[in-house]
Amino acid sequence: MKIDKRKKYYLVLDVETANTLEQPLVYDIGYSVVDKKGNIYFSKSNAITDLFFDEKKIFKNKELMESAYYSDKLDEYYNGNWKFSPFLIVRKEILKVMKKFNINTVCAYNCAFDRNALNTTIRYITKSKIKWFFPYGTEFNCIWNMACQVICTQKRYIEMAIENKWFTESGNMLTSAEKVWAYLSNNKDFEESHTGLEDVKIEIEIMARCLAQHKPMKVNIYRACWRIPQKVVRKFII
Repeated sequence: MKIDKRKKYYLVLDVETANTLEQPLVYDIGYSVVDKKGNIYFSKSNAITDLFFDEKKIFKNKELMESAYYSDKLDEYYNGNWKFSPFLIVRKEILKVMKKFNINTVCAYNCAFDRNALNTTIRYITKSKIKWFFPYGTEFNCIWNMACQVICTQKRYIEMAIENKWFTESGNMLTSAEKVWAYLSNNKDFEESHTGLEDVKIEIEIMARCLAQHKPMKVNIYRACWRIPQKVVRKFII
């Protein structure tokens, strides 16, 4: 593939984890190289062998895998055509792809979680000999923050949320990738796959739609970004 050096490329990724939300450990990682329009130049998905699976698809730590948030999805890894790889090999491949495409920006929906999961896993596996998954100086863009600013504040999104009761028990409007894509695809019943690469595909589309708005927008990690549209919602409810 001939790489256009004038073009900026992004790495969009998604991880699935087990263990706790504070100390998440990665068992599935999917990633793609894209441009700002959402064109995909490279994609790959890996199930991780170190903590959970081996190449024969046998659990190494059944109790830990049962702590996975979407543990009901685990059968898909046995029945699907998955590539099983050690975590450090996956990291080596990702860094190689980033170098090839001259990528210094990594994007994810709720990027803080994915970044923390990758750092936590590499420290666990290497006993903290390696502390950071990505090279020093890597920039992180949060697609969730983007969507909360330019999609979840749209009148039509809020109306769809009200109509379909996309609210938490405490009354906050949902802003997950699943709901944002349900809105963008006009499919109120859409459900995420909750496997790495399949979720990456919708996150790429959401990011491209956000960038296509050409509106002032912060792209940094902001853990409380879900608060941004809540002020707008009140105008429709009150």
